[in-house]
Amino acid sequence: MKTLDLIAQELAGYDPQSLPAASVNEFLSRLVEPVVEQETVGVFQALGRVLAQDVVSPISVPAHDNSAMDGFAFNGAQLQNSEPLHLKVVGTALAGKAWQGQVQPGECVKIMTGAVMPTGLDTVVPQEFVTRSDAADTITLPPGLLKAGDNRRLLGEDLLQGQPALQQGAPLTPAALGLLASLGLDQVTVWRRLRVAYFSTGDEILSLGEAPREGAVYDSNRYTVFGLLTRLGCEVIDMGVVRDEPALLEAAFTEAAEKADAIITSGGVSVGEADYTKAMMKKLGDVVFWRIAMRPGRPMAVGRIIKAKLDSSRQDTSLDSYKKMSESKPSEAAILFGLPGNPVAVMVTFLAFVRPALLQMMGCTAPAPPLLKARSLAPLRKKPGRTEYQRGTVALAHDGRLCVKAVGNQGSGVLSSMVQANGLIVLHHHQGDVAPGDEVDVMVFDGVI
Repeated sequence: MKTLDLIAQELAGYDPQSLPAASVNEFLSRLVEPVVEQETVGVFQALGRVLAQDVVSPISVPAHDNSAMDGFAFNGAQLQNSEPLHLKVVGTALAGKAWQGQVQPGECVKIMTGAVMPTGLDTVVPQEFVTRSDAADTITLPPGLLKAGDNRRLLGEDLLQGQPALQQGAPLTPAALGLLASLGLDQVTVWRRLRVAYFSTGDEILSLGEAPREGAVYDSNRYTVFGLLTRLGCEVIDMGVVRDEPALLEAAFTEAAEKADAIITSGGVSVGEADYTKAMMKKLGDVVFWRIAMRPGRPMAVGRIIKAKLDSSRQDTSLDSYKKMSESKPSEAAILFGLPGNPVAVMVTFLAFVRPALLQMMGCTAPAPPLLKARSLAPLRKKPGRTEYQRGTVALAHDGRLCVKAVGNQGSGVLSSMVQANGLIVLHHHQGDVAPGDEVDVMVFDGVI
């Protein structure tokens, strides 16, 4: 396990006082380690979990050649390009039960979607494409309509027995649950849930139920972070609000490190704020404090908090003691994400940096959802040298292309505009002003917030 100093040395141009957003993600990808414990859960409990082992198909899907639609099955070798084909209907094949008869040249079988293809038959004509005689025992296919093999699903066309059906690190989506069930699997092995402890800091923070007082604000971050972590599939450890008192902060960090794989705090990391939170972070672990070249967000703390029960005798808080952590195991420390206090800054830094890091800790190897391109409907002011995340609404224009416009007050404490938005307009580090009609990147919220 590398110290933060060693990680910083691996990053070109690392400057904690003006850190580009891309460097934050690179740093965090080198910092965090996936969980290693596995567990087996039922398919109904597996939604959102991450696969710990490859799923190898125990059967072929489909298990036999079958019809892709309702129609008539016949031997496609009889098709002629210039002449209609007349076939006698000699039976009916239903889904779930193989038809046992024999089909001779000039004959066909009425067949339902999913029914096993009778022996010797390889082609299905949809029932709406044929004409039937008055006696209803003969059909006629027009010439040039089909080729041999049409409308037949082949054995193993979806999955062959013995082949990987799902790979380790894949998140189990609703489609993946259906795939597991189609293989007859009622259980699956996943990585255990990531445990994340969260608390807000500050004497000015009110918990719900407390009476209002001058200069104080109700804690919205606690509920926002809870929602973000829950939707991500984490086990959330809610530790409430912790006052700016050294003893309370030390107890909170110590308890959080004992219980969790990761700790998220909000408040107490900005320049000029009370030093209690930052001092306690330094005392209990290996922590760096960043000023990120971004808006909103800027201040952020990242590091590790040592689990006290594994290091209860440590009194030395020197740099040398922190360097000994390189010999430790990841499980002996909790990853710390110290976020700013403003509500929108908390959400943006979570989405941009914390969420990808937590997914890596969860063992997820799936690629991150791509940023989408959208046409800006209005000018956007932007200074090069920082990444900006503006709240916006993304919609389809009349020409079928995505368009986006900024919405509401863009202040970092204005939560109402985050509710109005359905995505973030991502204006990158070197990007300047945006003119109407220019394309910009957008990060959509659906399924995340």
